[in-house]
Amino acid sequence: MILIVIANHPGIILVVLAFTLDLLLGDPRFLPHPVVILGRLITVLEQALRRVARGACLEMTAGGVLALFLVTLVYLLTREVLSFFYGHSLYLGHVIALYLLYTAFSLKSLQEHILAVEQPLLHGDLKTARSALSYLVGRDTAELSAAEISRGALESLSENSSDGVIAPLFYAFIGGAPLALAYKAISTMDSMLGYRNARYLYFGRVAAKLDDGANYIPARLTALLLLIASMLAGKLPFRQAWDRWLVIWREAKNHDSPNSGYPEAAAAVLLGVRLGGTSTYQGIVQANPVINREGRDTSTADLAQLRALVHQASLLALLLGVILSLAVYFLF
Repeated sequence: MILIVIANHPGIILVVLAFTLDLLLGDPRFLPHPVVILGRLITVLEQALRRVARGACLEMTAGGVLALFLVTLVYLLTREVLSFFYGHSLYLGHVIALYLLYTAFSLKSLQEHILAVEQPLLHGDLKTARSALSYLVGRDTAELSAAEISRGALESLSENSSDGVIAPLFYAFIGGAPLALAYKAISTMDSMLGYRNARYLYFGRVAAKLDDGANYIPARLTALLLLIASMLAGKLPFRQAWDRWLVIWREAKNHDSPNSGYPEAAAAVLLGVRLGGTSTYQGIVQANPVINREGRDTSTADLAQLRALVHQASLLALLLGVILSLAVYFLF
C-alpha cells in the first residue's frame, strides 16, 4: 500500500533519487551547476546596483532589491522551466526536476572537503591541512595548530550539515525543486553578501536576514537529528538524551548567528569538545564566544566521528521527510 502511494507521488521519489545521486556522485562538475550560475548573477547584480547606491540607506535598499529579486526569479523561473518540460514530456520533466534537486544537495562534497583536511592531519601534514581548511572557513589558517585546524573543520562541517543537506531536504519535501533552489539562492547570497564588514554591513543585511529566517527551523532540526543519530549509533544513552538536548539548546546561544549555534552546539556537546573561541581574520584577532566550555580540545579523530553522525543524521532527515509526506497524504 505504501509503495503504491509513493509511486503515485513522484515528488517523493525524485527527492530520494536526487539525494541518492548526491550521496553517490557528489557535485556534478561535468554539468552546469545552478549555484555557480547564481554566484555569477549575484556578482553582476551587485556591481550594477552599487553604481547607484551611495550611503547606508541606499545600500540597504539596493541589497534588498537584489535579494528579493533573485529569490523570486529563481523560484518562478524554476517553476516555468519545469512546466515547460513537463508540458512536452512527463519523463523529460522528471529528469529535469531530478537534476535540479540533485544540485541542491551537497552531502558528498561536504564529506570530501572535510576528508581533505582530515587525511593530511592524520599524516602530520599541517601545511596541506591548513590549505584545505582555507577553502572552508574565512579565518586565517597559515599558523593554525592541529587542534585549531580540527576545530575549524568541525565548525564548518556542523554548520554546513544544515545549510548543505538538512535545509535543502526540508524545502525540497515542502515545495520541490523550485523551493529548494530558492533556498539555495538565499544561502548563496548570504555566503557572498552576508558579512558584517564595511562593504556588506548594509548592502548584505536583507540577504543575511532572509538566510536567518530560512534556516531557523532547519538549523534546530539538524541539532535534533544529530542527537538522535548519536543515540542510534550507541554513542549516547537514551536516558541522557533530554539532558544533552538542554545543554545543546543552552550552548547554541553562545554564537553570533541565531542559527549556526545549534548544529555547532550539537557537535560540541555530543563529541565532548570545545568549539568557538579566538580566531584571526585578515590579521585581526577576534574573540568569539566558546561553545561547550567544559569540553576538551578538539582532535583529528573527532572529524571522523562527526562525519559519521552527519551522514546518519542526513539519512534520518530523508526518512523523516518521506514519513511526513506520507502522513500528510493519509491525513489530508
